[in-house]
Amino acid sequence: MSTQAPLPAVAAHGAKRLPSVDLDSYNVELKDDEGFLGDRASKGAFRDIVENWRAAMRKVGSDPLGEDPSDELPKKKLDDVLARGDTEAAGIIQGAIEEFAQEFALIARRFLKLREWKDTQRIAAGGGFRASRVGELVIGRTSVILKAQKLGVELVPIHHDPDEAGLLGTVHLAPVWMFKAFDAILGVDIGGTNIRAGVVRLNLKAAPDLSKTKVWKFGLWRHGDEEEVSRRQAVDVLADMLNGLVSAATKKNVKLAPFIGIGCPGVIEEDGSIDRGAQNLPGNWSSSKFNLPSVIHEAIPKIGEHETSIVLHNDAVVQGLSEIPYMHDVEHWGVFTIGTGLGNARFTNRARDSD
Repeated sequence: MSTQAPLPAVAAHGAKRLPSVDLDSYNVELKDDEGFLGDRASKGAFRDIVENWRAAMRKVGSDPLGEDPSDELPKKKLDDVLARGDTEAAGIIQGAIEEFAQEFALIARRFLKLREWKDTQRIAAGGGFRASRVGELVIGRTSVILKAQKLGVELVPIHHDPDEAGLLGTVHLAPVWMFKAFDAILGVDIGGTNIRAGVVRLNLKAAPDLSKTKVWKFGLWRHGDEEEVSRRQAVDVLADMLNGLVSAATKKNVKLAPFIGIGCPGVIEEDGSIDRGAQNLPGNWSSSKFNLPSVIHEAIPKIGEHETSIVLHNDAVVQGLSEIPYMHDVEHWGVFTIGTGLGNARFTNRARDSD
């Protein structure tokens, strides 16, 4: 637990009851004899499969994908090879898609057997892997496998660009009445390789249910590309990004609510500390001496004339919340985020709290 005094908050950190949904489960870490299942449904796992196919080709001839290491092949190159590249190179990517989809379907079945995931009707697949044609084809092929097995669940790509979904979901962390006098909020999406911060326009006049939110401006820092980044450095960069966005909004007369919603890997405690699951972030974010909301509050104590309120939740949960406008026709639904690891969350819809 954090030793710092709790800050005033408009909603609980890591809450199970949110304005539009109940959070049934998140950050589940399933294991088998080979380790964590989520490690087999990550961006790295897909690259490992590609490398295995390339190694097999090298034993009988040349590698049609060239000399670049598999973990350094740009997503765009993989998409281009699949669409119009050498036929054998495309065959490698197709083989990797099939193998990964079979593994992903197996993992999905394991989740669906959990009590908390019972009767899930739809799962949105997001994360950085979804932001490519290869990722979309993996999701489509996995959906076909699950439907063929008559599991009664639909797997669909998350609707928004993954760069924006984790920011858009932050508007669903607090009651909508809080935002009625404002144009926008600040959202943060912290991941294993990137940190994003953005201004999310609420557009409440057009859609009081927050279904027309848009990312107006955002910044991205790829901390995964840096060497030996400390936690302090990461938080300082984030604070600078947020202060820059506040200034940009002020110059354009965008009225910001005194609220920052943050999605971060791990199990989030009620006081805003991170219990576990943040091991891919730079430094120790689960330390009892570290409280992210408190540190951000110190850097941005006020937005406009009001004290800043900060709500922290798991990043997969927050990305999943961006799907709320598209899940009104089902009762139980979930999200998988394929990135550095496999994020997961399961939700049950309920009536939105009255204003």
